[in-house]
Amino acid sequence: MTSHDVIVVGLGAMGSAVAFHLASRGLRVLGVEQYSPAHERGSSHGRSRIIRLAYYESPEYVPLLLRAWELWEELEERSARKLLSRTGALMVGSSESELFRGSLRSATEHDLPHEVLDEGEIRRRFPALDPPPDTLALYEERAGFIVPEEGVKAHLQLAGSLGAELRFEERLLSWEERDGGVLVETSRGSYGASHLVLAPGPWAPQLLGELGGSLYVERQVMVWFSASCDGLPVIMWEADDGRIFYCIPEGPERIKAALHHGGKRTTPETLDRRVHEEDVEAIKGYLRKYAPALAGALVESSVCMYTNSPDLHFVVGPHPRHPRIILACGFSGHGYKFSGLIGEVTADLVTEGRTGHPIKLFSPARLQLQA
Repeated sequence: MTSHDVIVVGLGAMGSAVAFHLASRGLRVLGVEQYSPAHERGSSHGRSRIIRLAYYESPEYVPLLLRAWELWEELEERSARKLLSRTGALMVGSSESELFRGSLRSATEHDLPHEVLDEGEIRRRFPALDPPPDTLALYEERAGFIVPEEGVKAHLQLAGSLGAELRFEERLLSWEERDGGVLVETSRGSYGASHLVLAPGPWAPQLLGELGGSLYVERQVMVWFSASCDGLPVIMWEADDGRIFYCIPEGPERIKAALHHGGKRTTPETLDRRVHEEDVEAIKGYLRKYAPALAGALVESSVCMYTNSPDLHFVVGPHPRHPRIILACGFSGHGYKFSGLIGEVTADLVTEGRTGHPIKLFSPARLQLQA
């Protein structure tokens, strides 16, 4: 049994960032991942993830987002990889929609640069869009998307260069606290450390025992259409029926589109990875109604997973019954943009037992109450 300072289980979006930030503080890090680097079996693939600051989910996220943006810029420079595309973002809905009102609240409370556009201005500036009467949008120039696979590779690359031992195709079997530390059993051996970070993505419900019982996994479909996207920002749109769909212009003639939440509950083992005609039509129907110019020919499709908490906020912090175990999971479909920040927070918790970042909203202890 070898000994490390920290073992990180899961080397996707969060685990790769955690391994990097821990290694950058001089800790002996072992990272264990059941698949290959930057794989497509979980939640960190699909070539684009939105990053925005005017956060409709809660203004409490904004200070974290400001730091996350800085960390992405630093990672891009340090790794010499193209990670960020600054397209701007448009959050669209009725004046009473959660998406528009929440985005405006965050922008106002934190004095974020933004514009509010009415239906006519939306049409004038973005002719591909067809908003109904009384539609409003918040436009945020400092927004865009991140390339998730490149972000994972960048964090792994730098973690390895700093001495982290990264092991792939190795599956976690069990973990336990023992003798003032932790013991991890994998498909290849046993490892000891003073701390364990669990960042298992959609495998969290089955790896966290009773605490994972309130987490659930949701199937999500991503599709790409051919369309003229020149000058388009990232778009999030709350439709009249309350569903949110989003579009990401990945090039001048290619748009990515998906529905945010509403997929069937699943597990990683039972996930239907085929994309069916009805999946595509469910997404394309919203484009035909609100952005018909973007409803072009299907060119690609893929399936990923959201791992949701009951309140759709993250689960980040020490395990309520095992303080040497730090959890980073339950990101509920909006976590990727925070991965560098989660790495920094987790490194704080391991090395100092606390963090200066405001993460009370994410306390794992609340899962005991919600289970």
